[in-house]
Amino acid sequence: MNIGTVAKRSGVPAKTIRYYESIGLIASAGRSANGYRVYTSEEVETLRFVSHARSLGFAVKDVANLLTLWRDRSRASADVKALARGHIAEIDAKIAELRNIRETLVDLVQRCHGDDRPDCPILDSLATSSTEHRT
Repeated sequence: MNIGTVAKRSGVPAKTIRYYESIGLIASAGRSANGYRVYTSEEVETLRFVSHARSLGFAVKDVANLLTLWRDRSRASADVKALARGHIAEIDAKIAELRNIRETLVDLVQRCHGDDRPDCPILDSLATSSTEHRT
């Protein structure tokens, strides 16, 4: 089947499929006599797997590791679990970071009068923080 059909069946845009091929995440498709990419149903299944893993936030390198584990029927499930646990730890760190950002913004918004005065703790904080981080 051609890339358009595969894109529809897998839910992965053709441009993304070509990108995944270019970085070696998936194998390059075979070519027909006229040079068009030709895909199999197994490649559609692989793209669905990749798409689902990406929708869970796994980085491309982790998706590559998951693909390797998925294809290896003699794998240890402990390896898969360890990879997923590592991803959960990354998600937890991002959540904590986002909570801190939110708390800071809530504090700044509460301190801002939000009236016609030019004083603005939000802008003052941004200006102070930006100059403090320059080295």
